[in-house]
Amino acid sequence: MTDQIAELRVSNDAINDSEELRRRIREEGYLFFHKLQNPDKLWDLRRQMLNRMTPWLVEGTDPIDGIADISRQCTEGDPEYTDVYHEVYKLEAFHRIAHEPEVLDLLEKVMDTPVFPHPHKVARLWFPKYTAHTTPIHQDFVHFQGNFDTYTCWAPVGDCPIELGGLAVMPGSHKINAVMNHHFSLGAGSLCIHTDELEGQWHSTNYEIGDTLIFPALTVHQALPNLTEDRLRVSLDNRYQKLGDTLSEHMLEPHLNIFNNLTWEDVYKDWKTDDLKYYWENQDNRIIPRDLSYSEKGFSEALELAKAGDKRAHIAMNRAIRRDPNSPQAKAAREALALA
Repeated sequence: MTDQIAELRVSNDAINDSEELRRRIREEGYLFFHKLQNPDKLWDLRRQMLNRMTPWLVEGTDPIDGIADISRQCTEGDPEYTDVYHEVYKLEAFHRIAHEPEVLDLLEKVMDTPVFPHPHKVARLWFPKYTAHTTPIHQDFVHFQGNFDTYTCWAPVGDCPIELGGLAVMPGSHKINAVMNHHFSLGAGSLCIHTDELEGQWHSTNYEIGDTLIFPALTVHQALPNLTEDRLRVSLDNRYQKLGDTLSEHMLEPHLNIFNNLTWEDVYKDWKTDDLKYYWENQDNRIIPRDLSYSEKGFSEALELAKAGDKRAHIAMNRAIRRDPNSPQAKAAREALALA
C-alpha cells in the first residue's frame, strides 16, 4: 500500500492565516504541520512514557528506543494492555502536553473561537509484527461523538517513518457530512469502513517528532501497519472542540476506564500541580449520553462472523471472555464460539 500513498500537504506557510487554515481544512479535511509542537518536550514525554512501558520492552535496552519484546504483544481490549497503558495514563506530562499553547492557539485559529480540550486524553501504543490489529479505516465520530466539529490532534512521540505505522488520511472524505457505515474489525475501536465504500487516495508522510496532523470527526483515516522488526509506535491522539458545544459524557472519563474502573483520583494521585485537575467542571458544555449503537452493531456482526468460523471474530470473542468472563458479552461470545 505504501507505494500508493501521497504526501500530506504541509500548512506551515499558512500558520498565521486563520482564513486560509479554515479554507484548507474545509476543502481537504486535514491540516498538517512540521514541528508544530516542541520536540524537546515530546522527547522528555517519550522517555517518561516508555519508562512506564518497560514490561513490554527488551530487557537491557534503553527505554527511549522503544525496543519491543514481541512475546508481550497486546492491544486495546486486552487486560495486559490496559495494565501498562494506565500507568502511562497517570503521567501528568502526558495530560499537560495536550494543553500546550502552540496546539490551543492553532486550533483557536481553525475554529475561530475558544477551544475546549477533552479530558479523555488518548495515547496509541502499537507493537510491531501485529498488523492484524492495526487501527482500521474509520471516522472518529463513531468513537468520540458529541458533534461533527470535534477535531483530532495526532502527533508521534518520537520520529515515525512510514514503516512504523503513522496515520493516513483520505482528503475530502469529510465532505460526505454524515457518519458512514461501520462494521466489525480488529484494531483500536473495533469498527471499520469497508474499502468498497470509499473513493480517494491516502495521504501520509514520514513523520518527525513535533509534526502534528489535525482533522475533524468525519475525515476518513487509518493507521498504517507497524512493519518494523522490533519498535513500538507511540503517539498522542487527543480531541478538541468549541467551548460550549455538545460533548458525549464518556469524553469526561479516563480512556479505557471501562476495562478496569480507573478513576481521575487514580490518575491524579502523584501529580505535582492542581491546575488541570477536573478543569472541565468549570466549563459550560452540553453533555449528552454516549450512543452505544455503533459498538453494539460491531459486536453483533462479530458474533455472527464467529459462528461462521471467522478467525478475526474468534480473536474478538476470546478477548471479550478474558476481559470480563461474567459479562453479557462474554456469555454471548462463548455461545458463538460453541456454534463455530
